Amino acid sequence: MAYNAQDIKSMVSEYWSGRAAAFDQGPTHGILNEAQHRAWLSLLGEAVGPGPAKVLDIGCGTGFLALRLGELGHTAVGIDLAGAMLAEAQRKVENSGLDVTFQVGDAEAPPSEGAPYDVIIERHVIWTLPQPQAALRSWYELLRPGGLAILIEGIFDMPSHADTIYKDIQDQLPLYGGHPSNELVACLEAAGFTQTAVTPMMDAALWTAAPEQPRFMVTGRR
Repeated sequence: MAYNAQDIKSMVSEYWSGRAAAFDQGPTHGILNEAQHRAWLSLLGEAVGPGPAKVLDIGCGTGFLALRLGELGHTAVGIDLAGAMLAEAQRKVENSGLDVTFQVGDAEAPPSEGAPYDVIIERHVIWTLPQPQAALRSWYELLRPGGLAILIEGIFDMPSHADTIYKDIQDQLPLYGGHPSNELVACLEAAGFTQTAVTPMMDAALWTAAPEQPRFMVTGRR
């Protein structure tokens, strides 16, 4: 059965909302120790620069990236369609003193309020989108000239999703399961981005153990 893009987004957001309560317990989702915390701060600090920058975190989930960027002194806005994920993110930012906010927003068509951004970032999100190329074009438009897009992606072990809603929609997700970094570079360039680059992310500290599949960061500038 074929679903339209809006139906797919509703199914996906409901699925991830159902996983929100335990989401941060996984090493690819949350911070499990201080070494991992420091590794992510170092990685993001080098990628984004000293700032302060205005950052849009696409598909923010429970706020992992936005909160780290806030710790680094940046202003971050996180958007997601999964309400329970946003509730977890909001709970974590309360009383933190960080310049970080969260709101409902579609990854493929983020709210234009707050634009232009210095940085737009996502982690493990683009494979979930029914229209990833349209998403990249919309992100391009929300960046200031010279602004930076950061895709934190990889090749994923998808049997864990075999008995979920993804079995019904995977054929309608062009980047399902993750695609090689060179393909994501091509997607960025097709959306107008230049100065594209790939940075491996195989450091065990980032994930608490060495990844069995490729992990990488793909960047491009408007």
